[in-house]
Amino acid sequence: MPRVTSKGQVTIPKEIREELGIEPGDEVTFEPTDGGYAIRKEAPTTDSGADPFETYRGSAESDETMPERMRRLRGEYPRAVDSDVDGGPRESDRDPNTGAEE
Repeated sequence: MPRVTSKGQVTIPKEIREELGIEPGDEVTFEPTDGGYAIRKEAPTTDSGADPFETYRGSAESDETMPERMRRLRGEYPRAVDSDVDGGPRESDRDPNTGAEE
């Protein structure tokens, strides 16, 4: 049985957290019932009460794959694999297991 700490904290049992979908950082409320209180997971909100994710809904719709999108966002471009672009060894000249020059 969970105990209340000196700070007023209590551990919600794992089975209940999983059933309610409660994860670290989530907000919960305690609602009075005839038999005591019910715990409920709250939807994420900002200080103003708005949904913080609403602004971003649909913004990820794209034909790009995730690696392509990450390279674009980072300003990276695929490196030349079989060409000697920088004067160094080509990827095809390296051991695929160690990365060392062959």
